[in-house]
Amino acid sequence: MKKYILPTLTVMVFALGILIGSVLQSSATDGSLALNAGQWSMPSSKVDQLLQLMESTYVDSLDVDSITDEVMSELVQKLDPHSSYIPKEDLEMVSAELSGSFSGIGVQFTIQQDTIRIVAVIAGGPCEGVGVLAGDKIITVDDSLFVGKKINNEKVMRTLRGEKGTKVKLGILRPGTAETLYYTVTRGDIPVTSVDAKFIIEKGDKKIGFIRVNKFGETTYKEFISALAELREKGASAYIIDLRENSGGYMDQAIRMANEFLSHNDLIVYAEGRAYPRYEAKANGQGRFKETPITVLIDDFSASASEILSGALKDNHRATIVGEQSFGKGLVQQQMPFSDGSAVRLTVARYYTPSGRCIQKPYEKGHGEEYEKDIMARYERGEYFSQDSIPQEGEQYKTSIGRIVYGGGGITPDIFVPEDTTAITSYYREAVLTGLVHQFAFTYADENRAKLTALRTPDRMEQFLRRENLLEKFAQFGEKHQLRRRNLMLKKSRRLFERSIYGNIINNVGERADYLMFLCKDDPVVVKAQEILDKGLSFPAASTTEK
Repeated sequence: MKKYILPTLTVMVFALGILIGSVLQSSATDGSLALNAGQWSMPSSKVDQLLQLMESTYVDSLDVDSITDEVMSELVQKLDPHSSYIPKEDLEMVSAELSGSFSGIGVQFTIQQDTIRIVAVIAGGPCEGVGVLAGDKIITVDDSLFVGKKINNEKVMRTLRGEKGTKVKLGILRPGTAETLYYTVTRGDIPVTSVDAKFIIEKGDKKIGFIRVNKFGETTYKEFISALAELREKGASAYIIDLRENSGGYMDQAIRMANEFLSHNDLIVYAEGRAYPRYEAKANGQGRFKETPITVLIDDFSASASEILSGALKDNHRATIVGEQSFGKGLVQQQMPFSDGSAVRLTVARYYTPSGRCIQKPYEKGHGEEYEKDIMARYERGEYFSQDSIPQEGEQYKTSIGRIVYGGGGITPDIFVPEDTTAITSYYREAVLTGLVHQFAFTYADENRAKLTALRTPDRMEQFLRRENLLEKFAQFGEKHQLRRRNLMLKKSRRLFERSIYGNIINNVGERADYLMFLCKDDPVVVKAQEILDKGLSFPAASTTEK
């Protein structure tokens, strides 16, 4: 429910997994295949034995490598919700998500009506160099048709990414051009950024720096400290750090970021496991922003490294945390490779915030589906609408100034901002969930790209869009796509429709920062964070319990 107003973006989903071994023994009775045990070398496990026996004796031919990947994945998933097996064909793509770059053609895309549509061309990337434009449709790849129902995000990425220096031929349909255009693109390094946006929010005579961090990858700290410094140069005297929808990544990046705000010897996090000796990370006192007022924004998708950073700042009374309760991932994974190119990310430790609490939410081994459905369970319990609905059933812990905090369930914000559902109607919900809002916005942006791009700023684009009677145009568009028009609901959800449609259009023609600047103006979580900074309340005081 809560994400209805966000634009539909390309989502990269990767399969994860481990490897096993090889051999097996059998005894025979009447009617079965007799095997000579002497011809078998004894394997290390029953699983190895079974795989070898299947390969050697099963009635039909088998792809044992594929079966092994499936077995490995299933086996690891039985341990906990976050241990995973990564087959060799997925490892590069999975690793690229957190690395500083990958090799590809340099476009952002979406799939509309079974066709790849380019949303944006990355500046300085290979596609920009040959003349590919936002709004282009890719219909062939290396002279083979590349459209239809079987086209999905994963297939597109596997096809368009590749080794640096290799070439790929694209067949392009461009609006206003009748003939197919062909471009040969040489793949190159494409940067993977962690900081989505950095800009100044002016609050009276006060300038607040806003920094959106989308993941914790190899370059996150470097990008983050650069953003802090750049915004300080522009006059920022306080900061909002947005970790919403940030599902985590590398722990060391979160530690280095926390260090910038904490005093000498402040505990940031510690971790330990059965075979993992206790590791403590403490601030070295050399942070450049130790006295700077900050607020941190979190939501139910803020997890792992996001919780390490927000937990360190909360437990050390260094920042006010605003938003919703975080995901609750308190487990540490270590990636270990296998000789065939696959790898396993295995949970090796639990981490603990400075107060001594582990914020991992409860899970039952082998019940990953129930664990993943917890977000919906939170919605049904009313946790997005009232802080009193958030259960505090974990063990209590005290911070150094006596604030009570809880383990087992994520980071509870200091200031809870409830979801506003008063404007949500069944008509709006259907429009968003069917993807019609996004389709309409993309089509409109595509048809008016040059005009909108010339406006340059999100404020000017918004002013233009408000004169375009887009709600009426959307209602007509929806009717053409089997969405029955409901005028009263359209009126009631007007604000949500405008925000979603305008946001999607701005996101399709501008930079990510443009889109976020547009949303921030009436985002209740951002507004609350601004109020806290304006009133000088970013450094929490002692209280009796976590609120």
